[in-house]
Amino acid sequence: MIEPSFPFGPNSGLVLERRYLARDGEGRVAETPPQMLERVARAVAQAEENWGGAAEARAMEKAFLRLMADGLFLPNSPTLMNAGRELGQLSACFVIPVADSLEGIFDAVKETALIHKSGGGTGFSFSRLRPSGDMVASTHGVSSGPVSFMQVFDVATEAVKQGGTRRGANMGMLAVSHPDIETFIRAKSRPGFLENFNISVMAPDAFMAAAAAGEDWPLVNPRHGQVVRRVPAAELFKLLVDTAHASGEPGLAFYDAINRANPTPQLGDMEATNPCGEQPLLPHESCNLGSLVLPRLIKNGQPDYAALEEAAALAVRFLDDVVQINRFPLPAVTKATGLTRKIGLGVMGLADLLVDLGLPYASPQAVELGGRIMQHLHQAARAASAELGRLRGDFPAFAQSRLWPNYPHMRNATVTTVAPTGTLSLLMGCSSGIEPYFALAYTRRVLEGQELVELNPRFLARLERLGLAGEDNRRALAKSGRAGAVSGLPADMAELFATAHEIAPERHLAMQAAFQAHTDNGVSKTINLPAEAGPGQVRTAFLEAHRLGLKGVTVFRHGSRGRQVLELLPLPGQTPPPKVSAPGHCPRCGGLLTTDGSCLSCSWCGASGCE
Repeated sequence: MIEPSFPFGPNSGLVLERRYLARDGEGRVAETPPQMLERVARAVAQAEENWGGAAEARAMEKAFLRLMADGLFLPNSPTLMNAGRELGQLSACFVIPVADSLEGIFDAVKETALIHKSGGGTGFSFSRLRPSGDMVASTHGVSSGPVSFMQVFDVATEAVKQGGTRRGANMGMLAVSHPDIETFIRAKSRPGFLENFNISVMAPDAFMAAAAAGEDWPLVNPRHGQVVRRVPAAELFKLLVDTAHASGEPGLAFYDAINRANPTPQLGDMEATNPCGEQPLLPHESCNLGSLVLPRLIKNGQPDYAALEEAAALAVRFLDDVVQINRFPLPAVTKATGLTRKIGLGVMGLADLLVDLGLPYASPQAVELGGRIMQHLHQAARAASAELGRLRGDFPAFAQSRLWPNYPHMRNATVTTVAPTGTLSLLMGCSSGIEPYFALAYTRRVLEGQELVELNPRFLARLERLGLAGEDNRRALAKSGRAGAVSGLPADMAELFATAHEIAPERHLAMQAAFQAHTDNGVSKTINLPAEAGPGQVRTAFLEAHRLGLKGVTVFRHGSRGRQVLELLPLPGQTPPPKVSAPGHCPRCGGLLTTDGSCLSCSWCGASGCE
């Protein structure tokens, strides 16, 4: 197995080998992790020749390589996998329109397959499809409705593995005014149905107001635009809440919040997002994402804002160059992406940063700091894009955008997105995105079948300093995954290392809102609930997310699916996965990898294939 070196984390070797490192004609690994970074930096810097010639390209190649090799930044997975290689498709996020005709639907299926083959993930609005039972004039038959056609996309996704290394990822959205909305809400209540989809309901402010006021809500046939039925909005909202409580889906996306932030409304409305929900896009748009590694941007016990801003500015230039050299899989994507040149720079490792600074995740100080960090990042990213616009030219839709005349120039219609960074954070050995720790211990099974209990290194270091790292405490921690299991642990230390299910939903939402306030696009964040949480807590989370002006919300109650992305202990009736390490099994612990919505994930230790 490849032995990774800095900046990669200790458990990254097998992931790098299986998914990212180039291979020769015989399928053998043909580069080392440092050579992978060199390949990516060299390929991306080639764009610089358009403006500064070969000398500028060589200089920026060194700068890009240093940014990654110092462990400060990584781009999204398709860029790491494909830059400098034959495929050359570097974007992670796409939205594909689905027209209300058989030809339009299967054109979208074909486009989806090509994008998945290239390593990207896709989002769709199915809101334009006529409802089930509606007339089809050309055949005098009846439509089978959006959910039925979603199965076609799901089967196609199952058959096409992304870029040979990633399973397909989809987001399916339906407007809350669609006549099939109840069927859509219940769609993933059936085990094994639409496994390659995450689903979300797209709701405007008017629906939320109608639900609160106890008013009826019109359901409109998109074929002719007429109201075909009215339902109590509160009952529809209750169905959404109850189903999300039971199965973790659907999520809730807020149409008006998304489109209030749409920088180019002249190009159309945003009706769908990427698979993990943080990137709203126009039809056929794509976006290139990247993330700064927060725990590596600390100086003298505080965030190093100067280094953060410098890294952000260089990362924006990197991502803009990615747009320039990208080999998009479809001409329509090339055109739509070229009009806006969207990029999305975010962060990973927030939980690590907060622990290093001694701030509990749920504290007001942590939320304030998170917002301040993102504000510095966003301002630096905007300034860098404005300077690139001055030097290289503004994005073509700039003159009619909402950014004009507030900015004299802008190279990219959006510059910031907070992504989940599942695999990327595993590569960098840090916590995912802006999530708190899910657990402080997990079991790792190495190639020889040996079973090792791995503890959160930051927590273990604290235990050792306190003299609490004895075998009894290690066993208790391995069993529960929570700091509270450690005998003799001070209360303030347990609070500092509180895990996701120990943090109140309103504190999760507060952190999401702090980052969203300074983010152009969306923020990936799960609102974790304990297994015993009732539907009322889901309802409160949905309402609070809307009140805070978030673009979307995903609530997940522990144990609400038979398998889930992260698991502390086996659910009732489950047994641990077999001790194996082979293709199709988790590179961290050997557990079976499964597709759950948009993520290739291990339900045993928590390794995730989301980007």
